[in-house]
Amino acid sequence: MPSDPATKAKPRGGRDRYFDALRAIALVRVVAYHTFGWPWASMIFPSMGVMFALAGTLMARSLERPALKVVKSRMRRLLPPFWFWGFFVVLAMLIHGWMPGWQIVFWIVPVGDPPGNQWGMQAWEILWYLRAYLWFVLLSPVLLKVFRKAPVPVLLLSLVPIVVFQYGWQPPDNRFGSGLTDLATFLFCWLVGFAHREGVLQRLKPAAVILLSLAALAYGGWYALTHQAETGSYDMDDIPLAQTFWSAGFVTLLMYFKAYYDVDFAWLARFKRLDRTVTIFNGRAVTIYLWHEIALVLAVPLIDQFWKVPAFEKWLPLESQWFMFGIGWVLIWIAIPLFGWVEDVAAKKKPKLLPSGGT
Repeated sequence: MPSDPATKAKPRGGRDRYFDALRAIALVRVVAYHTFGWPWASMIFPSMGVMFALAGTLMARSLERPALKVVKSRMRRLLPPFWFWGFFVVLAMLIHGWMPGWQIVFWIVPVGDPPGNQWGMQAWEILWYLRAYLWFVLLSPVLLKVFRKAPVPVLLLSLVPIVVFQYGWQPPDNRFGSGLTDLATFLFCWLVGFAHREGVLQRLKPAAVILLSLAALAYGGWYALTHQAETGSYDMDDIPLAQTFWSAGFVTLLMYFKAYYDVDFAWLARFKRLDRTVTIFNGRAVTIYLWHEIALVLAVPLIDQFWKVPAFEKWLPLESQWFMFGIGWVLIWIAIPLFGWVEDVAAKKKPKLLPSGGT
């Protein structure tokens, strides 16, 4: 039986293994999607919505401290790993003929999508998430104040901007417009993170939460399936309105389950390797996200070399995307100790090859 929602305390400080597990699953799903391109992946597990919700929860907790210090801390943790990764990407694009203009400033502070050439597109196209995250971080002090004045109405109203963008005014087709669209798409998810941290979800009736969440899922799924002609697929990553409502319903259920039943996934400790993997994924989340596409790119020429070995050609499934997925993860695991220490430096911690537990 769940504990009484009305008497539930706010989450304690430290790691929450339920959230850690969700973040790890989200990262695995992101890599799988970029390997296989499954259009149904965002329906099975809307990774980006989950990641924004988890970040919103952590941001609300952090804002118990002075807002300016919190924003500076978040930017400090984000930017050095981005700069380190970006140095290699920018250098490679310059070698391959890229001629940057003034927009190269977005490689310093990505408040807009950093530019690049077609050669490096697979590497830099994922940066929309960092840009959206940075926007949310900068807006969070104001968003949290507004949210606290009327939590449930603000949460519901956060779905309105994407509807307006779809049926009314459309944002311009530029960096600013892309930023607005992504902000509107995942605003609800960020705020539902606030709702969890502030104890709002715990006070809501299960029937209402489940009914509204299922309605959002139904609408998002219906919209994606009935508007395939516009994008050529029902992939929600290409359909912002569907992504918004599907992610809203899915993430609300995940966060409400956590809030109402006080799930902590403490059982992970019984599976030491799995528990350790979840710890590494969370301590190196930025590294995994930034470097995973490069790992997948490098997996292709590496597999090409395998074809030159007769035994590999005969016994290994070199044509399988699953094999590329596996090689990609091998390269990601190599990148974690090679580059992940930058996250420690950014967090003002002693650099380590692999992260340890703790906050």
